[in-house]
Amino acid sequence: MKKRKLFCEYGKIPYKISTVKENLRKDIKDLFQKNHIAKQKNKENFKYIWKGDARIIRRKLYGVDMQLQINKAKNLELAGKEIDGLIIKPGEVFSFWNTIGNPTKKRGYLKGLTISSGKFGQNYGGGLCQMANLIHYLVLHTPLEVVELHHHTDALFPDFKRTVPFGTGTSVAYKTIDYRFKNTLDVPVQLRVWQDEVMLYGEIRSIKPLEVKYKLVEEDSFYRKEEDGIFYRNSNVYRLKIDKNTDKQVEKELILKNHSKVMYDYNLIPKEQIRS
Repeated sequence: MKKRKLFCEYGKIPYKISTVKENLRKDIKDLFQKNHIAKQKNKENFKYIWKGDARIIRRKLYGVDMQLQINKAKNLELAGKEIDGLIIKPGEVFSFWNTIGNPTKKRGYLKGLTISSGKFGQNYGGGLCQMANLIHYLVLHTPLEVVELHHHTDALFPDFKRTVPFGTGTSVAYKTIDYRFKNTLDVPVQLRVWQDEVMLYGEIRSIKPLEVKYKLVEEDSFYRKEEDGIFYRNSNVYRLKIDKNTDKQVEKELILKNHSKVMYDYNLIPKEQIRS
């Protein structure tokens, strides 16, 4: 039986109508749930760095036009100005899209790489997932609570010079596919983001130090061709909680089980990582 098409799949206008409807639905939900979205900013650094990290902005990605990476740098710069210095008070929620706003051409955003249903495309504001990925990575190294997260379901690129566990990024698409975390603690936290010609930097700071530290580890990583003839990338990602005073591990939490369809050339899969 032929699958019935969704209303949004009948063309640009139906898609636009569906997008507006979903955005409105999300705003109404926030209103009735009384989600207190963080809005206050302070550019004076909170004293204690809970976690900091840096990412290369312009990466050579297999099969991707480098101009889209150049445009991404501009998009990250614009988004970073909206995020930098944001204070998330106890009980407040950080919302990626409520903080940044709509990344339109009118606001200066350029066309960058987008990924939808495992397919590459380009649109204004493309590449902002790198900012969301960085923030999520920082949050995973704190006791803050992730309340909305959309994982990429496919392995889109080879593991060339990967420095973080696979699958720990997040998808974002204005405005329905958001990234959010909540400050469930008794102290405010501060987000700082900035960039130079090469790197994107980020920090989560607070007015008190953490007594524990966190580490992400990926274990049992391998590729396997399944009955459908498709290769899948598999692994488990754990978050380790470590006491700062004793440097001993006090908790090991499974946060992600990867089973992702490989979308790139199978010849690029390391042969030593293939299991039968």
